[in-house]
Amino acid sequence: MVAPTAATDRRHRVVIVGTGFGGLFAARAFRRSPVAVTMIGQTNHHLFQPLLYQVATGILSQGEIAPATRDVLRRYDNVRVVLGEVVDVDLEARTVTATQLGRRFDVPYDSLIVATGVRTSYFGHHGFARWAPGMKSIDEALELRGRIFGAFEIAETEVDPAARAGWLSFVVVGGGPTGVEMAGQIAELSHRALRRNFRAIDPSDARVLLFEGGPGLLASFGPRLSAVTERDLRRLGVEVHTGAMVTGMDERGVDVRVADGSVQRFEARTKIWAAGMEASPLGRQLAESAGAEVDRMGRVRVLPDCSLPGHPEVFVVGDLMALDDLPGVAEVAMQSGRHAARQITATATGRKGGTPFRYHDLGTLAAVSRFRAVATLGRLSVWGFPGWVLWLVVHLAFLTGFKNRFTAVLHWGVSFIGRGRAERTITSRQTLGGGAAPSGAEPELDESEPRSGGWPTRGARPPGQPAP
Repeated sequence: MVAPTAATDRRHRVVIVGTGFGGLFAARAFRRSPVAVTMIGQTNHHLFQPLLYQVATGILSQGEIAPATRDVLRRYDNVRVVLGEVVDVDLEARTVTATQLGRRFDVPYDSLIVATGVRTSYFGHHGFARWAPGMKSIDEALELRGRIFGAFEIAETEVDPAARAGWLSFVVVGGGPTGVEMAGQIAELSHRALRRNFRAIDPSDARVLLFEGGPGLLASFGPRLSAVTERDLRRLGVEVHTGAMVTGMDERGVDVRVADGSVQRFEARTKIWAAGMEASPLGRQLAESAGAEVDRMGRVRVLPDCSLPGHPEVFVVGDLMALDDLPGVAEVAMQSGRHAARQITATATGRKGGTPFRYHDLGTLAAVSRFRAVATLGRLSVWGFPGWVLWLVVHLAFLTGFKNRFTAVLHWGVSFIGRGRAERTITSRQTLGGGAAPSGAEPELDESEPRSGGWPTRGARPPGQPAP
């Protein structure tokens, strides 16, 4: 059945901005509602962001964690998916303005859900983006895959011992779940998956350094699990540095202010940034238009029902909303997206809305290494193999689609039981050419600078290739 156009459809019009957990679960909640939904996203896929680090380290393919949004919602006849970047929201006219290849178009709404999430924050050090990609998009994960596997390839042909050591050193900045999982997987990669793959180097000589500015890893998990995590990472060979702030970075390494206040230099060609987040710019723009407040991360302070102050028809959900100090985790986005959809459905059917959002904490998990993970479930703490089994079950449950679950299990079997990595393909562009555009703002960089001394300018074009 062909969906009616906006011009002829008389149902309550809902626009959802964002295809992440908040947006997708809101769209699903409208399946039997008498509304016409338009979902607008910058990408054509729904990203299972907690598994991006496995794309970067060669365990899973991007398709397994990022199915096409249109395919996910193919049975939802009242949902239309549109590719575009929302650049403006007119709260008075109730229209959303988006761009697509330079073309602007407007989409009217009766109710609006904004779920554009967060992006990588470099805490004012925008130049760090050139050398240390974040972990918020498929582009960044694929670039990191190219840098990680490419570092071993370059080390194989490097004859200078000091230069080779630089290529075999990996810095991870940030001791939250993403940083811990990334450091653990790089260590597993070097000690297990790459054994006997090279002749001039021993991959197990790789050095993995994890820097965390706070006093311990996984601060939100509590001191007990923080200590367990640090112990497990050290057993893998990861060098854990807490109370350490990265103050400088270039192609060859990082400068770090350590606990005693001194600044030390660590040589490492490959850097991964997992240290901070900030709200998408649309959140601050929306708050300014409505006269609402934002928190220090730029998240919009919403009313108890997740609506924008003064605009009961607009809902801000997921990582973009600031409400009751809720954490920026996938479960908050899922539940708040569904809640917003229920409130809109109530309004569309003449029932009373305005019900406060109640978050049900289902726990938090982080995989430390093969067969080892940590988890919090209310007051209960789980670690080791039981934590890993729980991690496996939860991530399988939330992966979208049977096919993705099936292939993920196969690849996890290859990686965790065996020694292989199913997705080790990298391209010359990822390794030696331009990379993905950064998720956060960064200053213009001179593309005439030589790139042979380290990783290339992110987003740079190979010689002769025209600008997009």
